[in-house]
Amino acid sequence: MDISTFSMEDLLLAAIKSEIESNAVYHKLADQIQNAFLKDKLRFLAEEEEKHRKVVESIFRKTVPNKAISLPKKSPVPLPKIKTEGLVSEVFESAMQAEMAAYDFYNALSEKFITDSELKRTMVYLAMMEMGHFKLLELEKETIDRYEDYDTAWPSIHLGP
Repeated sequence: MDISTFSMEDLLLAAIKSEIESNAVYHKLADQIQNAFLKDKLRFLAEEEEKHRKVVESIFRKTVPNKAISLPKKSPVPLPKIKTEGLVSEVFESAMQAEMAAYDFYNALSEKFITDSELKRTMVYLAMMEMGHFKLLELEKETIDRYEDYDTAWPSIHLGP
């Protein structure tokens, strides 16, 4: 992902905005899901995004001192949005794409912290966390692909292996 044309401030604000939006989407999806195990996984993802927001906000305060965090209505950095309507498989595919984009974004952002190894490592760690989210969603999507209606069949039991 080429982020060379964006300022550090815009990049960090985009990251914060993305984490907030992802948190909201995962909470919304969890509220719509009946399967107890899947609901818990979506809530876990929402909590993870909240933790990421806090980390990025602390990095913003360190990197862009004396500047208030003021999120733009629209992100200056084009990151994909997670779809919240349609088949569960389509929603998960959309979430997977967003998590992969976040992985690429944080890896690219880590390269901006050449002189601060701690912040560079933090960005790489966030990237790896996003890859973990991708893998979790990928595993769930495999089950969804086999049993598209599994969310409604057994609310407390996860079908599949």
